[in-house]
Amino acid sequence: MPLYLGIDTSNYTTSAAVYCSETGEVGHRKKLLPVKQGSLGLKQSDAVFAHVKQLPQLVEELLFDVGEHPLAGVGVSVRPRDVEGSYMPCFLVGDLAAQTAAAVCHIPKYSFSHQAGHIAAALYSAGRLDLLGKEFIAFHFSGGTTEYVHVLPHKEQVFATAIVGQSLDLKCGQAIDRVGKMLGLPFPAGRELDRLSLECGKSYTIKPTFKGNSCCVSGIENQCQKLLSQGAPPQEVARYCIEAVYAIVEQMAQNSQSQFPGLPMVFSGGVMSNTIIRQRITQKYGAAFAQPEFSADNAAGIAVLAWVRGNGYEK
Repeated sequence: MPLYLGIDTSNYTTSAAVYCSETGEVGHRKKLLPVKQGSLGLKQSDAVFAHVKQLPQLVEELLFDVGEHPLAGVGVSVRPRDVEGSYMPCFLVGDLAAQTAAAVCHIPKYSFSHQAGHIAAALYSAGRLDLLGKEFIAFHFSGGTTEYVHVLPHKEQVFATAIVGQSLDLKCGQAIDRVGKMLGLPFPAGRELDRLSLECGKSYTIKPTFKGNSCCVSGIENQCQKLLSQGAPPQEVARYCIEAVYAIVEQMAQNSQSQFPGLPMVFSGGVMSNTIIRQRITQKYGAAFAQPEFSADNAAGIAVLAWVRGNGYEK
């Protein structure tokens, strides 16, 4: 029963996963990076140090759980996105671990982008691995990315992506975390902001700011700060923030369907685990969403991609 190991060391989470090629099941372990209360993330040097401390234990626990089965390959995220110049030092930790594992176990190492891992995790958890080797549209909303891309098959990377629309300033995940900080919520703030927003009975109709296919997000933070200064309760501020993000997602989905009629849409990234956004977009477009467990940063998609590469998958 050969297994494929996946490693992802993002700026939010340390994670490792294995994909079993016989059962089609994924096992994974992940741990958020430690962030001080009131902070909005970590310096890259601190993120690297945290990954060095956390990754060995996670891999050890993961491999202990799966038992004595051979590793057939190891995949790792080595850059945020598949574009020239995309780089973050935190991914060096995972790359070092993957290279070491490949050398010791005499197995191949496959390198991917963090974004490709998100797309693969969404396909896996939504039961849409049938889209491998096909054309579709992928939306990625997180603290580091707010964009939708046209996806085509690629021999080496599995996915070839071309950006169609993106944020021109803040990312949606950044806006959520900044509003969360206003409200005294822990970082990352998505889960708690989701909970607060569901306690609000009000709804907001918000027209997002777009320039062509790309959006501006920074106004969300400004409007939420204004609401808070006017005495709005935390639940209303949270609801406004989520409704504003939803308006951006909805507009991008509309644009996607106009430009690429009939192509399947796949949503991933931590922001896409939000209850309101998932429910509305799923109902309106029948889109595929990563399950909440696989929406935020995780190595599951990287393990799946390693399996795809290891089996010479080509279309």
